[in-house]
Amino acid sequence: MIEFQHASKVYPNGVVGLDDVTLKIEQGEFVGIIGLSGAGKSTLLRTVNRMHDITSGSLTVDGKEVKNMKGKELRKLRRNIGMIFQSFNLVSRTTVLRNVLMANVPDMSFMRVLLGIFNKEDKIKALEALDKVGILDKAYIRADQLSGGQQQRVALARTLAQNPKIILADEPVAALDPVTANQVMSDFRRINKDMNISILINIHHVELALEFCDRIIGIRAGKVVYDGPSKDVTQDVLDTIYAGKNPMELEDK
Repeated sequence: MIEFQHASKVYPNGVVGLDDVTLKIEQGEFVGIIGLSGAGKSTLLRTVNRMHDITSGSLTVDGKEVKNMKGKELRKLRRNIGMIFQSFNLVSRTTVLRNVLMANVPDMSFMRVLLGIFNKEDKIKALEALDKVGILDKAYIRADQLSGGQQQRVALARTLAQNPKIILADEPVAALDPVTANQVMSDFRRINKDMNISILINIHHVELALEFCDRIIGIRAGKVVYDGPSKDVTQDVLDTIYAGKNPMELEDK
């Protein structure tokens, strides 16, 4: 479970990323985070795995205060939280399988990392992760030979190889065409349901968020202005989140 209690984040330049946020996200939820650019969506995600520290308030994961974690405890937290980015973050000149195997690097000795030695168990787990996202047949192809949607599936498989309890996805379909974006969102939803992994997606495409996510969190100027089921999102709610602007038009910019 992830719980924010009156959490705020103010950056050194004075920009407010989060403003008195109180939220509770249960294990297995599929949550879409929507709002204008700069509203605080990425900040909210990145505080969960402590890529950013909150300035005040409380943020706990499974009952443990994130800002108090150090060393081994912080590394353990991050091993349980997968992170997926818009840009895929793959090593383009190596194989798909090797990219997925990179999920094991934090648990490996320096010498094994240096020599690129992965054991049989690691390889089986990586191949199983590729199978779960439907690209097992691409295992021995170089990552730079894949389409954008396939590369994002590799990134998702790499995250699954960590055995995470939580997946944070920061604009994972922003660079994809509409058909591929739908396919990738379908992968997220299936994994969420089949594996009971909590998934938090920061997403500009409102129609995808409403179609695939069970719960929507709307953020405006660092504040949560909507939190509820996707089926209950009305035009009035969207007007509140997007300050009366058309979110469909904003997606094209």
